[in-house]
This record gives sequence, C-alpha cells and structure tokens, in this order.
Amino acid sequence: MKIINALIIGSCVSLAACGGGSSGGQGSSSSSSSSSSSSSSSSSSSSSSSSSSSSSSSSSSSSSGVVNNLPDKIKVNQLGFLPNAPKVAVVANTGATTFSLINAQGNSVFSGNLSAPAVWEPSQENVRKADFSSFTTPGTYRLRVAGLADSTSFAINANVFNDLHDAAAKAYYFNRASTELTANFAGVWARPAGHPDTNVRVHSSAATATRPTNTVISAPKGWYDAGDYNKYIVNSGISTYTLLAAFEHFRSFYQNRSWNIPESGNAVPDLLDEIMWNVEWMEKMQDTDGGVYHKLTTQNFAGEVMPHQTTSQRYVVQKTTAATLNFAAVMAVASRVLAGYEAQFPGRSQAYASAAVRAWTWAKANANVPYRQPTDIKTGEYGDLTFKDEFAWAAAELYLQTGQQTYLNEFFAANASPDVPWWGGVAALGYISLSTHGEGRMSGSDYNRVRNALIGTGDYLKGLQAASAYGVSLTVQDFVWGSNSGGMNQAMMLLQAYRLTGDRSYYNAAYAMQDYVLGRNATDYSFVTGFGHKTPMDIHHRQSVADNIEDPVPGFLVGGPHDGQQDACPGYPSNLPAKSFVDTWCSYSTNEVTINWNAPLVYVTAALLNP
Repeated sequence: MKIINALIIGSCVSLAACGGGSSGGQGSSSSSSSSSSSSSSSSSSSSSSSSSSSSSSSSSSSSSGVVNNLPDKIKVNQLGFLPNAPKVAVVANTGATTFSLINAQGNSVFSGNLSAPAVWEPSQENVRKADFSSFTTPGTYRLRVAGLADSTSFAINANVFNDLHDAAAKAYYFNRASTELTANFAGVWARPAGHPDTNVRVHSSAATATRPTNTVISAPKGWYDAGDYNKYIVNSGISTYTLLAAFEHFRSFYQNRSWNIPESGNAVPDLLDEIMWNVEWMEKMQDTDGGVYHKLTTQNFAGEVMPHQTTSQRYVVQKTTAATLNFAAVMAVASRVLAGYEAQFPGRSQAYASAAVRAWTWAKANANVPYRQPTDIKTGEYGDLTFKDEFAWAAAELYLQTGQQTYLNEFFAANASPDVPWWGGVAALGYISLSTHGEGRMSGSDYNRVRNALIGTGDYLKGLQAASAYGVSLTVQDFVWGSNSGGMNQAMMLLQAYRLTGDRSYYNAAYAMQDYVLGRNATDYSFVTGFGHKTPMDIHHRQSVADNIEDPVPGFLVGGPHDGQQDACPGYPSNLPAKSFVDTWCSYSTNEVTINWNAPLVYVTAALLNP
C-alpha cells in the first residue's frame, strides 16, 4: 500500500487510516499525438514525507501468517469499494468455482460462486468474476480462491475514494506554470517557479500585421500539459471543460472541499480556483482579431530537468480553427459558472462571454484551418483535420450563454454524435451541457433529441460492459494511446445516462471503470500514482524524474496499456493490447501523464461519491 504525503490531501495518510472500521481514438497511433517525447536522454505538517511499501506481486500472506508462493491472479480495486456499490474482482480460471471474503482477523465473512469462465480478448486471459456486491460491512478484507494467492487487502467504507479524488484534483496544482510550489502546499515536491511566460514571442506561423513575428506578449499561468512543459489550447479545452462540468454537476460536494492549495480558505471552492489558473492563461491566448493560438511552447521538448532549469525562448504558434472553437466553448462555460462569483472575479463573466463570441466569429470566417507543424517546432501537435465536433460543442455553449437560437441551429446542423469524448472529438461535451442546462430553454423535442442521444451512448457502453469477461466497457479497439483516459471518459458518458434516467445500471457500469484503473486490469497495476499496492513509480513526467525524490507526484493517472509501443522502449511484457504497459520514464506512450487524462478521473470519482 502506498503511503500518501499527508500534506497533499489532508489528515488521512493511508488506506488503513482511512478505513476507520471510446469509442476509441484517445490518441493517434503515431507519435505526433503525444504531448511529450523521450528525446532527452504529492493539511497536515509540511514536514511529512512520502514513502511506500511494495506489494507482493507473487506471494501473499495466508490467514495463518504464512507466506505462500501461489500466483497472484486475483485482480481487484486496490483501494476498495463503497459499501452500497458493486464489488467485483476478476479471477484467473484455475477450475475453482467459489470464493471467500476474508476479514482482517483471517476469518471468512462471505462466500459466493464464481461466474462461468470466459476469455477477455484484449488480454487473452481466461477468467471468472467474483461478485460480492451484497456484502456492505465496512472493514479491511482480502479475497481467497483455492489455488491462487489471496488478493491484496482492500477497504469497504464510504470514504474509500475521498483522498484519491483530492489528489487527482491537486495534481493540477503540481503542474502549474509560472509559480513556485512551496513546501507548505507541495511538501517534498516543492520547487522553484518555472516559465513566467511574460516574454513570449509570436512565431512566424502566427504573425499578423497587428502582431508581426517576434512581437512579445504575456501569457502566464496555465498548466503544463503533460510530462512536458508546454501549454496547448486544444488539450486544455477538454480538460478545463471536464473539471467545470464536475463543478457544475456536484457543486455542493465542492463547496467546502479543500486539498491545501494556496487559494484554500478564500471565498471560492478549491476546484474553481484551480480551474481559473488555466482559464486565465487561456484568455491570454486570444489574438486581437479573435483567433486563438494553438499552443505556447519552446521549439523543442526540454530534457530531464525541473521547470526553472529550462529557459529556452517560448512562442505562441499558429491560430487554428480547433483551438479557437475549444477556446470559445470553454470561455462560454466559464462565463456561465463565474456569473455566480461576480464579487470574487469582478467583470470576468462578461469578459469571457465576449471573448467566446469573438472566437466564434473568427472560427466561422476561418472554418478550416488545421494545425500544421512549422519546421522549427518539434513539440506536441494535437493536430485535427475535422471540426464539426468543435463547432457543435462551441455552438451548444454559446446557445446556453446567449440564448440565441442561431447557435442551437448550428449545433444540430453540425450533425455530430455524442461519442465518447477525447481531445480530437468533443461533440459529446455540447450534449452534456445542453442536457444539464437546456431543459425548459430548448423545445421539448430538441431537448429529448439531446437526451436520447446521450442515453443511446450510455446503452451502447453498458452493453459492452455487461458482455465483457472483465466486466468493463473497454474493447480491443479502445486500447489506443491514453486508453485509461478513454475508459474514464466512457465512465463519464455512462454517468450522463445515469444522471438523466436514475437507472443504477449505468452507474454500476461506470463504477467498473474506476475498479479497472485502480487494479482490476491485466497488468496488476493501480494506474494512479500513489494509490494502491502496486502503482507506477517511473512516470514520464519531467518534474517527477528530475526532482531526485523516489516517489512521483501523487494523483496522476498514467496513459495505460496499448500495443502501439511507439517509444520503442525495452521491457514491454507483452504485445497484447491490455498487457502492453511498462513502468518506465522511457515509455511516453503508456506511462506519461496529462491534464486531459486526469480530468475524467476527477469527474468520475466525484460522481461515484455523489450518486
């Protein structure tokens, strides 16, 4: 079990202490979809530090305390389960037909029958499921199946995901640009300020008569996108929206929730404060004509150094249709949210509303401007060649912002379906907003059209989950770059169907993806740094590799397995899609972290805690 720095997320520092009695296409198969590269060779005492205890990957203790050497083939959420939620583990098919739940005293407290064996195509494993959902007594437990090592221990309690949520949200603080992270907020991960971004030059690809090449602009703040130190509007779009949606949908949950960031204790919830760090940067990326620069970047990726140690000149590069529409959508949502915080952010709501309209106007006049990487720029592209999804999303948000029917007409005219979202496919975000805020504003038929489309996506994903040997909605086709994010975005879409219908089966299908990323998967990893018995330690994240601290920054969801292996790293244990993962800095294609991968983890965890 990883021990989490108490400073990061509050007073609870370990599971024992807490227990208390895509539709595919998350990234291209080419390296251009990566925001990073291997090109160069986490409110208590601020003195607390992180440590870890290794899980036993090939042995476990029996109830008598004797270590056995049986294979560890019980896959289970390594944190645990909410009392009234589904509780399912995946078990290697050894011929056993029953399982037992063992408490901390070594006694069997529940037993049941394993499901019939079935093969999960992405990993080619023959497995059974152990379902103990009806057991609700809080405590710490293990699963036992004859012929296998006991599972790792896990908890059942109402707070089992609280610290996970807060750490996933605080991961954004650790990726802030333009500010020092001090020890009282960052603990052992404190670092000097990097990238003030007050002296950013306009690249020739973005030059205009008003702002010619090498014009200096200021665009501070924002989040480092991923394992690298650059900032990208397209990826900020879906990331910022997903966090804003979590804030809108679970407002009471966030009202007094704090995870010890510099703004904690002011009159603004911590999540909104964190979101604003990025929105204030995005605002500065709009040119005077309304268009929006695609990214703010150095010419090349930095090496394995801390932020303050990389001082190369930074540029804003090319204005694009995708960036401008992402900007328009986010600004419209931010305007909507900030309307309730006029005293804390005076004038921001109106300013963002105006910025959104100006961006939309530019995009309509420049409706097909894809990003083209300049020859002297070698950093992440986030390239996109089709824009009907971005037009649909932005139109939906501007309709809700302005009330003008023309925007809703544009949304429907785009004819973009609510597929599982990713940075290059964002139409579903517009559907989510319209389903949340459009009832009573849209005609009944238009609202039902939106509602039914979202439920249809939920039905499709629920069907995949029900048919899966692993009990998840991921199929072979979903094991692409950032597969973990794809799975969490599937969960987010399932939760929209649950919000619209109250049908618990959608919630349960979404919950299965939380189990997946926390250990019920073919790799035996909990994919969130610092949370679980076996978690990634050598992530592709420059701060984490360059800070000389053994543990990586906690709360980050790594990209996860897929068989592309674009980084050509040694050590991949398998070429099977669900097993092709390696915990090494080299593996930017499976072991990197990004802001858009963490966002659905934050949303889904909040949703599961607030059914």
